[in-house]
Amino acid sequence: MKQSGAWLTARALENIGVKYTFGIPGVHNTEIYDQLNRSEMITPVLVTHEQGASFMGEAFSRVSDSIGCLLVVPAAGMTHAMSGIGEAYLDGVPLLVISGGIRRDSGRHYQLHQLDQQRVLDGITKAAFLVDKHENVVSTIYQAYEIATSGLPGPVFVEIAGDVQMFTAEVSEVPKFVPTYRPPAPAPALIERAVELLRAAKQPGLYLGWGAREATKWSIEVAELLGTPVSTTLQGISVFPHDHPLHAGFGFGPSAVPAARKAFEGVDCLLAVGVRFAELATGSYGMPIPEKLIHADIDPEVFSKNYSATVAIESDGGLFMMALLEALKKEQVRPSDRSELTRRIKQEKEAFLASWTSKVSEDRVSPGIFFRQLRKKLDRDAYVVVDDGNHTFLTAEQFPVYESKHLISPTDFNCMGYCVPGTIGVKLSHPEKQVCAIVGDGAFMMTALEILTATMNELGAIFFVFHDGELAQISQFQAIPLKDKTCTITGDLQIEGVAIATGAAYVRMENDMAVDRALDEALATAATGRPVIVDVNIDYSRKSAFTQGVVKVNLGRFPLRQKVRYIGRALKRHTIG
Repeated sequence: MKQSGAWLTARALENIGVKYTFGIPGVHNTEIYDQLNRSEMITPVLVTHEQGASFMGEAFSRVSDSIGCLLVVPAAGMTHAMSGIGEAYLDGVPLLVISGGIRRDSGRHYQLHQLDQQRVLDGITKAAFLVDKHENVVSTIYQAYEIATSGLPGPVFVEIAGDVQMFTAEVSEVPKFVPTYRPPAPAPALIERAVELLRAAKQPGLYLGWGAREATKWSIEVAELLGTPVSTTLQGISVFPHDHPLHAGFGFGPSAVPAARKAFEGVDCLLAVGVRFAELATGSYGMPIPEKLIHADIDPEVFSKNYSATVAIESDGGLFMMALLEALKKEQVRPSDRSELTRRIKQEKEAFLASWTSKVSEDRVSPGIFFRQLRKKLDRDAYVVVDDGNHTFLTAEQFPVYESKHLISPTDFNCMGYCVPGTIGVKLSHPEKQVCAIVGDGAFMMTALEILTATMNELGAIFFVFHDGELAQISQFQAIPLKDKTCTITGDLQIEGVAIATGAAYVRMENDMAVDRALDEALATAATGRPVIVDVNIDYSRKSAFTQGVVKVNLGRFPLRQKVRYIGRALKRHTIG
């Protein structure tokens, strides 16, 4: 049959289960958009900026059984989208990026948007392809999908030449997509060794990351069987229910909340699943890792990078936890009495949260009261998306999450501007669920106009903007040692104007007495399918445990002479000026 490359592209995307594409049409991809417009399975979503498209697609992939797919113009569209592509690459999230391309049949040079895109993207994609023949369109998209979703997931880029899109050629029937990848299961001998170490431990601990997102059921059983306290990474913060008695918190070092720090003090064998011991997760590598470390991850490159593993097990997180649980039961491991551990965790959690909610403010919104009331009013399975900033760590420390993949955070790439479009991607994936954004005003300004996309698609998401007029996380890091805040005080953003411009409803949350009313109004309006911006007059005067801990960890690591210099400079600036 004779078909165009654009037609073949649409059929291939349908066959791999793409539901939405995110991007902006241009002369180099308009033929593909035309074919998608005729598709009964795929809906192309118009965005205001390709950066927003990439964050939407990345967040969509995190919470969906489908893959996030971008459809962008070459060169400018691709470079605009690189932030989300980089986020997917460092966070291990599958993403398919389809780009138009210049004509390869004209013999002309210096064409519009002519750029070696594969070379540009070499460092932030798992693979990058150029399709310049009709017979390679379908097979390349299938291969790209397999690469994106196998092993450690990530972004894959496919450029389809302009002449291939536009013109027809004789091609064979489009084959069905048949996945061939099977995730690795753990080696039985390594499972046996892990069981030996866990049985010999006086107090094992369980540390879970994003790689354990599909292993929640078995993680709960393993934790209960071994009587372990459970901590998570920032990215994997939702993989273990926060209302489980053994859940201690995010991290367990100096940058963690008291419940996690104290619960892990006696741990002599750590079981780490789906983690990389990265900088944010470990509070600048300040976590005290015991000598006996069992490390399971799908990516063998992570083993013994920052902490030496006693046993390193390459495996899918779910398959590993299933196999470990079966082996523990076979060995007739019985849970010991952990009532004192769970009592202490509960007590420390309650005391920490009470310290954030004991005083009611008439001037601003207290973070503790905001998060307490938000949790009360949201459904158990509501989705929450955060950005990069001070609000991220306050959320991690104070907002309980009960379902896996229901709190989404940009982590290792850690890109500001993620939250607003990411929230839209999550809401598209789960339109029937409550979906909320919690974002600082600095990050909000980067992608706020993307809320227009939510309005156009009648997506009733709520965007809580923590409004303090500063880049709060960095300004706090500046203020502690330097006193001065340089280039971190923002302009006075009129958030209500953004709501008017994007068609969203606007709600002002002035102080603690206004929290309940504002939440009720926002939830009621969002339920009608209209996005809502809540302007939260946040009180950032108290620093998160993470911020305080990271400052101490990094200062403590300085050479003595430099430590004295930094402390002396801080004292001088804070006392003399």
